[in-house]
Amino acid sequence: MVVKAELEKLGVRYVDVKIGEVNTVEDIPKDKLDQLDTALKKAGLLLMDDKKSILVEKIKAAVIELVHYTEEQIKTNLSDYLSEELNYDYTYLANLFSEVKGITIEKFYLTHKIEKVKELIVYDELNLSEIAYKMHYSSVSHLSNQFKKITGLSPSHFKKLKNKRRRTLEDV
Repeated sequence: MVVKAELEKLGVRYVDVKIGEVNTVEDIPKDKLDQLDTALKKAGLLLMDDKKSILVEKIKAAVIELVHYTEEQIKTNLSDYLSEELNYDYTYLANLFSEVKGITIEKFYLTHKIEKVKELIVYDELNLSEIAYKMHYSSVSHLSNQFKKITGLSPSHFKKLKNKRRRTLEDV
């Protein structure tokens, strides 16, 4: 709503406004673009007009959506999924992402998967086998190996630390 209101205030005609994207009828003059940027910053939003940065944000959003908000497993591998989702060759996406973010898409994806696993461990509603299944790991050992590689801890050690912290806070 903030974006639409600011566009209308500036008299900028737009076709549609989606999360992270605005399609305008015509190019926005520099002075209005600066005003829009200032207004969006005040609202805690960031104006990006660099096509590469926008594409990197779309890659991040697609990975985060896949890991944190999609229940079913993708039917293809990550590279095919992102290529189809964003309509770009995966090699281009991967090179661009690495250049801008300094890490690979795969590392970003795995880091988010492990963050989700940590969240599920903390919630303590599922055992490790159920978490491995939910997160589409081939086995508990595969999950455990990846978890340890990224966090330096085994999932069980992480859970013990979480429980120890909880007890300490309850003792206060």
